[in-house]
Amino acid sequence: MLSPRSAVRTLPAYHPPLAGRNGLRLDFNENTVGTSARVLARLRNLNAEDLARYPEREPVEAKVAEFLRIDSSELLLTNGVDEAIHLLCDTYLQTAGEAMIVVPTYSMYRIYMMAAGAEVISVETSDDFGFPTDKVLDAITPRTRLIAIANPNNPTGSLAPAPELLRVARAAPESAILIDEAYFEFCGQSLLGQFHEIPNLFVARTFSKAYGMAGLRVGVLAGHSDQMRAVRRVCSPYNVNAVALACLPEALADECFIKTYVSEVLDSRTRLQGFLHANGIPYWPSQANFVLVRVGSSRELAASFVEYIRSRGILVRDRSNDPGCEGCVRITVGPREHTDRLLVALQQTIEQVAIAQGVTRA
Repeated sequence: MLSPRSAVRTLPAYHPPLAGRNGLRLDFNENTVGTSARVLARLRNLNAEDLARYPEREPVEAKVAEFLRIDSSELLLTNGVDEAIHLLCDTYLQTAGEAMIVVPTYSMYRIYMMAAGAEVISVETSDDFGFPTDKVLDAITPRTRLIAIANPNNPTGSLAPAPELLRVARAAPESAILIDEAYFEFCGQSLLGQFHEIPNLFVARTFSKAYGMAGLRVGVLAGHSDQMRAVRRVCSPYNVNAVALACLPEALADECFIKTYVSEVLDSRTRLQGFLHANGIPYWPSQANFVLVRVGSSRELAASFVEYIRSRGILVRDRSNDPGCEGCVRITVGPREHTDRLLVALQQTIEQVAIAQGVTRA
């Protein structure tokens, strides 16, 4: 009887709570207003022939490379960052190898690593969710083949200093080091281009967050040209669909849209963190477009909070199952008018949860 590989049989299931997402979407770190008008106009102008042809990735890669100020041989467009992670696992991992993640972090790192047959080594962050450089360095062994680091991290929003990440990359020259910069636009720190001096370093970017193109599934993997040549060997020539490729140049050209949206997100992040501080609610300062908030001491309280605020038309993400995040929810921030709605709903939810728990708020 046909049976999947043992590595596949033991994979943890990942079930994103996508069903019934009615309300203000502050649960998946998406752009909460949608994509730019230029992208929508390009979509409307697509014709039958555009969809009938196989997509040509290379011309768009040249435009993205120019935008990122690197050579086109140093990047690959991917079906979201998820495919970039998958490709690195296929290219560099092997059954006898180890892969490393710093937890809590993006769940799919572990799943793709395990699917490739690697042993996944989890290194816990410090108590304040700071990047544990020394612990990561201590965990590197001759079997280490891939280290994936989200920066800023998801779900914590914490940012590892660039010199610390470079220390890790230099300490493991035979390992692929992925720095996942999905939230780059909201922090401004990047290691893009550092792979000229550190050839085992890779940087991933996405157009799912700030650019509002999550539904089109398009990301970037960048690295030293010699390494990217190897990654391309395991990549489908038609991995990014024609619609995404047609829209991406328009997204890059609409700088005003991105600048305006990011500016409002940063203002909203400050407002949300100020509200939490004023109300004595624990949170972790974020460098991304979301804030991790501790709303209670248990998974049950976090789940109650999520349901209370959902009843007010706001969706947030329960992160209680992540290491060190019991009782926590993650709240995406968007433009000012969405934050106005969020803060009103938060105040009402805090009061309702307090009443349900029999707590008297000062």
